[in-house]
Amino acid sequence: MKQPSKQPSKQQRASEVLKRLTQLYPDATCSLTYESPVQLLVATILSAQCTDERVNKVTPALFARYPDVAAFAGANLEELEGLIRSTGFYRNKAKNIRGACQMIMERFEGQVPQTMEALTQLPGVARKTANVVLAHCFGINAGVTVDTHVKRLSRRLGLTAQENPVKVERELMPLLPQADWENWSIRLIYHGRAVCKARNPNCGGCVLADLCPTAAEV
Repeated sequence: MKQPSKQPSKQQRASEVLKRLTQLYPDATCSLTYESPVQLLVATILSAQCTDERVNKVTPALFARYPDVAAFAGANLEELEGLIRSTGFYRNKAKNIRGACQMIMERFEGQVPQTMEALTQLPGVARKTANVVLAHCFGINAGVTVDTHVKRLSRRLGLTAQENPVKVERELMPLLPQADWENWSIRLIYHGRAVCKARNPNCGGCVLADLCPTAAEV
């Protein structure tokens, strides 16, 4: 009697997904435009409920007006709100940006901190933002960045059933080498934008279709 073929583990599937996406998007990197840790911190805060494309249209004038942590810390709130208005939720974002930079000045000697614990003390900074800053500015993979694309694709690929981003992150971390945590996130984001779109996923043109348990369902 023929033995049924053994299904690959979640870890094996995650590894193969990353391998294929790395081949498909070899130069994938952070889509936000920045030149310093505080600029990436601010841009990532602005990216909540907003596209990176829109953020990148706003930040040139914003960073020209506020070139460093001290400038953001001393910003006039109404002026700051006006510069970031088009990113949405601008009042709360402006308050958090100024508050985060004030805390950096007061507690961290004007330098963006380099630990998850310290970063998540800042107003408006949760694990997603902290992971982005740590990985791209300091080369520290403290966790897996889980945005809407990463959560959606990881669920479709059957690697997690969680909805909460922190719980999704906790389930993904053991599936991948720590050195590849940010590589996973960036490439899933690219794939989510280009192929596995929320409303109309192109399963027929997807290099992951044979690995995806939901490919035939969408």
